Amino acid sequence: MFKLVYSCLALATAATATAGETAAGCEAQDGQRPVCSFQNPEDLAPLPGGEALLVSEYGAMEGGRSGGLALFDLIRDERHTLFRGGDAQGPARAGWGDPTCPSPPPADFSPHGIDLARRNDGALVLAVVQHGTRESIELFEVLERAEEADEAGAQGAPTPAWTVEWRGCVIPPEGAWLNEVLVLRDGSLMTSHMMPRVSEEALFEARAPGWVWRWTPDGGFEQVAGASARLANGIELSPDETTLFLNSSMGDGLQRIDLASGEVTGRATLGSLDNSTWAPDGKLLVALLLAEDEESFAVCSALKSGPCPIPFQIVAVDPETMETAVRFDSRGSPMGAGTVGLQVGDELFIGSFAGDRILRVDLDAVATAP
Repeated sequence: MFKLVYSCLALATAATATAGETAAGCEAQDGQRPVCSFQNPEDLAPLPGGEALLVSEYGAMEGGRSGGLALFDLIRDERHTLFRGGDAQGPARAGWGDPTCPSPPPADFSPHGIDLARRNDGALVLAVVQHGTRESIELFEVLERAEEADEAGAQGAPTPAWTVEWRGCVIPPEGAWLNEVLVLRDGSLMTSHMMPRVSEEALFEARAPGWVWRWTPDGGFEQVAGASARLANGIELSPDETTLFLNSSMGDGLQRIDLASGEVTGRATLGSLDNSTWAPDGKLLVALLLAEDEESFAVCSALKSGPCPIPFQIVAVDPETMETAVRFDSRGSPMGAGTVGLQVGDELFIGSFAGDRILRVDLDAVATAP
């Protein structure tokens, strides 16, 4: 939600860290196991095969603090750095974003929302909203390593099975304040513009709506009809790409929007929403922060390690009826401020805009806990 204001200082990590190298207070409890080797893991995306996640390690909305992209190996419980600002060499590749993309991401690369999708041409695309130096959507190709490379790495430090290669970017209109991004099968993009830019002091009083843009190579950026919300945040598409689900962090709840007509066809009245993901059972999992006051978020401003204590829920929404049910409830320990809930198998993986950990939740265990 208000992660753009209260970006928390998190524990810096090495290129590879394991669950054995944990921060204080990183003990499992009641089917919840934190993995404490990350920097502000604000958004998550599942890789094919169900054995690894891509992680957006958030920096800061206004620059001045860099972040990066990491891989979370679920089998080995390991974090690997995939990309930091300055890693890429230009120029951009044809067919990836805007041909006028000026250069690779800057050294103060600061990722925010991410999305992973396979285009019609077969390429596996990672789109990343980033705020360092320039407001942009950076495009990466996700590649699986050859087996021989992985075997060679196994003789020394573990080698991640996946890599990312920067391919291009899209620069939004001046004044854009982006949050989340989606990759469509035809290679076009959708992104949420939170609201007109205001000072940090004015953010909690701001009420001007944001919206959703669609970008196409031929037409550039155009607003999506009907997609408007105060502090527009997480967005998700139906599998057939005909329906948009838009989250608001300032009281407008979750909206279901028909893309052909621009009509809002359903709503779920919820509080301060962040990111959404699809669950295996077809429900939409939405992260819901349970604090909206400035004081609660200020607690995280001095955080150097450990979790932000803001309570949260992961709520399952039926996309047809818009009925809701709480799938996971946290009172802030062993991790708070959940901004994304991603289900892989029988586990729920939860990231946060603040702190050093991703929470692994055994759904069977928490369902049977007293």
